[in-house]
Amino acid sequence: MTLLALFPFINKAIHIDDPIFIWTAQHITHHPLDPYGFSALWWSQTTPMWQIQQNPPLASYFMATIGSIGGWSEKVLHLGFTLPALILILGTYHLALRLTNNALIAAAATLFTPGFLVSATGLMCDISMVAVWMVAVLLWVKGLDGAKPSYLVISGLLIGACALTKYFGMSLVPLLFAFSLLRERKLRVWLPYLLLPVAILVAYELYTNHLYGYGLIGQAVQHKSYVRGMETHAGRALVGLSFTGGCALTALTFAPLLWSRKQILWGALLSTLLGAGFYFGWISMGSIYAHQEWLHTHKLLIAAQLTLYIACSISVVGLAIADWIRYKDSASLLLLLWVAGTVLFAIVVNWDVNARSILPMIPAIGILIARRLDYVKVNGRHLTFALVAIPIIVSGAIALWAAAGDMALANTSRLAAAYVKQKSAQDSTTVRFEGRWGFEYYMLQMGARPLEPGDSDYSFGDLIVLPKYNTSTYPFPLKTTAQEAVDFPVHSWIATMNPDAGGGFYFSGWGPLPFAVGPVPAQPYLLGRLVQTK
Repeated sequence: MTLLALFPFINKAIHIDDPIFIWTAQHITHHPLDPYGFSALWWSQTTPMWQIQQNPPLASYFMATIGSIGGWSEKVLHLGFTLPALILILGTYHLALRLTNNALIAAAATLFTPGFLVSATGLMCDISMVAVWMVAVLLWVKGLDGAKPSYLVISGLLIGACALTKYFGMSLVPLLFAFSLLRERKLRVWLPYLLLPVAILVAYELYTNHLYGYGLIGQAVQHKSYVRGMETHAGRALVGLSFTGGCALTALTFAPLLWSRKQILWGALLSTLLGAGFYFGWISMGSIYAHQEWLHTHKLLIAAQLTLYIACSISVVGLAIADWIRYKDSASLLLLLWVAGTVLFAIVVNWDVNARSILPMIPAIGILIARRLDYVKVNGRHLTFALVAIPIIVSGAIALWAAAGDMALANTSRLAAAYVKQKSAQDSTTVRFEGRWGFEYYMLQMGARPLEPGDSDYSFGDLIVLPKYNTSTYPFPLKTTAQEAVDFPVHSWIATMNPDAGGGFYFSGWGPLPFAVGPVPAQPYLLGRLVQTK
């Protein structure tokens, strides 16, 4: 099922932060001991990669292996990254075998969510991190079950690898500490193995400090965003609930099987009140969305979707709390802290709310759904195959739709770069452009040069390309003539990243929804010839 779900996306264009992982991987093939020892233009000026990249390098080492063997085409890289996606789903299944009678449902409820499927079609570190996370947790549980030190050693090493794939992986240390303490009551048996990842991270911090003059874990902790100053605490919490529910949609589609009518009614009432608070302005969001078009054109549509996603997040929280109240054992504590810790990190700690921060708890939610179904069966409710399949099919259809919409968006950058290449093929003038993400990746491939603020290296006749929906864009200071506006439609009716549609899957500053159903604006690019130099 995982391969069938991901196969249609193997030719997806390079998207969002994919380029910095690819450039790092390509650098690693030549300098394996110095992963970030080069510079790139990712913000407004050329910057060392160790300052740009706020994630550790293990995913790029994996990508370097793929690229060295099969080349650097989109198809090869995406095909290689199906491996961690498979490991994640299979890891969820095998962990669920130990915690529930419905392991297949737990795995399917993880696979067919927008948070997983959209993330799994990218080339960033998130899916890889959660894949290593699942194996580490599984081996730790097996090690405690059978008192097998070798499993605990491997798990400790994998926790270190998980943290070196994405720093959030280090939260496995306190998570498994709490789980093991409640279960075993004795520290001396298992505690030394949790010191292994701590030692790995200390070594990494010292090594990167030696290479770059600054420990990269400390740098990531101190990383700040301008977004914080534009949000209110209440608005950020509301967006966090929206992203939690939208990314883990199976918690909503399964709700009629998981909760009583009275519980559903209370959840619907609470989510409706919060959605109304957003729509009528009772809950202040700050200035972050003040100038976005959807506020004036289809705010009601955004509020309706926000209400649904919040309802789903209420189901998520309810699942974790109800499971703990019912069992009060180490497994229920593991799942409760897994979910609660991820939500708190995404809302309170991380520099912005995004779907990538929600992703780590999706397997736990799948397992909680399966455990809740165990409870429903015990209480005498008959669950047919159709009753269980329908929620998965509904969530899966929406998740595939969101992944297709994200692919359509990504492909516009590749199409735009190809158009510019064709447009400039017959002359010798330089092509200059603004914007980053996948658009920069393809423009650099065709030999174009990025613009920087304060750059004076212009020539008469240079072709200037300015995208509307991108990052690191700014008003171009010089005059151009013969301007041409080119629109690249996104035929999806679902927006993962568009500030005028309300979708902000990768960055909540672009929208309060992880994906927004509704009209999706085309991706406009402005082309013009420079007519005057400084």
